[in-house]
Amino acid sequence: MKAVRFHAYGDAGVLRHEDAPLPVPNDGDVLIKVHAAGVNPADVQFRRGDYQAFAPLPLPFIPGWDVAGAIVANAGGFKADERVFAMADMGRHGAYAEYIAVRATDVAHAPARLPLEHAAGVPLAALTAWSALFDIAQLQAGQSVLVHAGAGGVGQFAIQLARRAGARVIATASAANHELLRRLGADVVIDYRNADFAAGLANLDMVLDTVGGQTRERSWPVLRSGGILVAVAMPPPDAAVAQSYGVRTAMTTVLPNGERLTEIARLIDSGELDVTIDSEFTLAQAAEAHRRIEQGHARGKIILRIAASTHEEAP
Repeated sequence: MKAVRFHAYGDAGVLRHEDAPLPVPNDGDVLIKVHAAGVNPADVQFRRGDYQAFAPLPLPFIPGWDVAGAIVANAGGFKADERVFAMADMGRHGAYAEYIAVRATDVAHAPARLPLEHAAGVPLAALTAWSALFDIAQLQAGQSVLVHAGAGGVGQFAIQLARRAGARVIATASAANHELLRRLGADVVIDYRNADFAAGLANLDMVLDTVGGQTRERSWPVLRSGGILVAVAMPPPDAAVAQSYGVRTAMTTVLPNGERLTEIARLIDSGELDVTIDSEFTLAQAAEAHRRIEQGHARGKIILRIAASTHEEAP
């Protein structure tokens, strides 16, 4: 099969479009013919070797953990040709390939109203937002949350999920993205380029930090006593700093979860969630897709198209 692999850690130039062995499914796996793969910051971080000290990869390695495609053969409760999507296990070869083997419990039927190219942009970002908001922060109706980089993949899902839960949502984004974020459900949108987001904000229940750096440091004072900053961006937040402000902090962890993806697909099909696509590339253009991620300020998700897909609803 054709795949994109890297044989050594490095910049986007290490990505090679080449022949690779077909994946051999383990017990409990399903084999998926990949129609599209989502491209995420984690793909770039693993390619660079940011985590090689504690999470080394078997080189040459196929990256990509967001996948949408079709089941190859009946297995794991799925039937051949059914449209599915999944977040794959980060320790195994990924979705930048014509085929991928994924644990059946990590797979869900794809949203019927989305083309598979768009469904591929959902799993990792939506599961990350869900985990941060509800598993970690336990956000509830009537509470308030500040979502940094609201126009990014995680940010857009966080805005929609928090709004659906009945929370008050404040988001930071460039002015060009304000209309989009209001449409997604943000009550207040702050232009981080021309305004101090912290001015006038106080007593918030939660900050979702997808940026890190100075943005994180300026976010501590906007929380109420006992509030929580949940980080997506590395490095992990400093618990001692949080304690000095009388607040809590945690690093988001996200795991594959087919059951939760089934609920996310239901919300998409009911019109309660949507995904925005920033740009699409072919599999052979994976290096360009990584460079787009590294430029920053993507408006939604970046997608690799791998096989011809149908935009028709599933039967």
